[in-house]
Amino acid sequence: MNKLLVLAVLVALLALGAESFRVPRQVDEEQGALSKMADTVKSYYDSAVSTAGDYVESIKNLRLDEKAKKLYTDTATVVSTYTGIAQDQIYHILYPQQ
Repeated sequence: MNKLLVLAVLVALLALGAESFRVPRQVDEEQGALSKMADTVKSYYDSAVSTAGDYVESIKNLRLDEKAKKLYTDTATVVSTYTGIAQDQIYHILYPQQ
């Protein structure tokens, strides 16, 4: 019985000692749901901005801005010509020469 008591005490001491030698595990910093959502939204936003930038660069390579400026100036010239003609017609309708 003494041997059983001594063995129980040794096992208890061993168990207590083994617990003190246990390596603490590293706890990963868990992100909350809000920070996960914010990171996801930020990654989607960054992806959208980079995609839009790529599209803008491809459009600049097509020189569409120069074509649009030329179209605008041509259209403005035509509209101003016809506006002048319309003003002249209205003037002659309102103030006929005698």
